[in-house]
Amino acid sequence: MTQREVSTTVTDSPEETFALGQKVGAGLLGGEILLLHGGLGAGKTLFAKGVLGGLGYDVDEVTSPSFTLVNLYKTGKFDVYHIDFWRLDKGGDLAGAVGISDMLEDESAVLVIEWPERLKGFDFGRRLLEVTIEGDGEGPRKISLGRSD
Repeated sequence: MTQREVSTTVTDSPEETFALGQKVGAGLLGGEILLLHGGLGAGKTLFAKGVLGGLGYDVDEVTSPSFTLVNLYKTGKFDVYHIDFWRLDKGGDLAGAVGISDMLEDESAVLVIEWPERLKGFDFGRRLLEVTIEGDGEGPRKISLGRSD
């Protein structure tokens, strides 16, 4: 897959990070894979909540999948799978462990994946949106968005 465009935004608060996620979510057509990169506390789950908010989903119902590994949200447009690989061992078939192949059978489903680097080059065969978040806490965050086809 080739990278087409990259844009970088600085958000000055968690609310702005959430709002950027909302903007991204509102522009989703279905079938996208969002790969969320960033350290602990960078705002990956907050961004994911914004994405779901942009799809009209009740953000109070969106929780981190750190312990469940996968949360499924049925929005009015399409299903969104929110996946978190933080707790899983870096070795082995992580994609198989959470059933990514089954999720990809629904071509309109959107996958939002935290800690995707643990998948070690898994080929999704779909449009990717790489989201890299630098920073943490209440301070500014540098958020880079890169699309691949």
